[in-house]
Amino acid sequence: MSDPGPNVARTARRGALGIVVFWLALMGVLYLVFDRLEQRRETGDQAYASELGELVIPRSRDGHFRVQGQVNGQVVTFLVDTGASIVTVSEDFARRASLEGGQSVTFQTANGPLQGRVLRQVPVQVGHLGLGGTSVAVGLVGLDADKALLGQSFLSRFDIQILQGEMRLTPR
Repeated sequence: MSDPGPNVARTARRGALGIVVFWLALMGVLYLVFDRLEQRRETGDQAYASELGELVIPRSRDGHFRVQGQVNGQVVTFLVDTGASIVTVSEDFARRASLEGGQSVTFQTANGPLQGRVLRQVPVQVGHLGLGGTSVAVGLVGLDADKALLGQSFLSRFDIQILQGEMRLTPR
């Protein structure tokens, strides 16, 4: 009788290699599937123009409405805040967007008074909707420099409707 040792060892190595290849292939396929799902989810959260010219902003998972826009030509992510009186940006953002001067003011916030300034006639763009003469406050704290609040100085010029997890801004 011959010694089966070398053949058994070779078969075991092939089997182990086959199992490793199988799991690596499975993990690669799962990665691609989940990556595609994440891309769809992110695309689904993007604002878009409806056929009627409305700006449709989907509600984020955390319940807030966020939309890409620009203040004085500088790109920003807005947090829609219907309770804010004015579009508000941070001092860092204002420097990058060349928002200089303005009237000194004291804002009354939930966390107490806050020094800042207000500029008039600033161009603000949200999605495809833009206004050339919007009041913008400088002095936002607590958010990243590329984030801003979209307040009533912009929003009051549009009809706002919230239905089924979407906010719709309709030009008047």
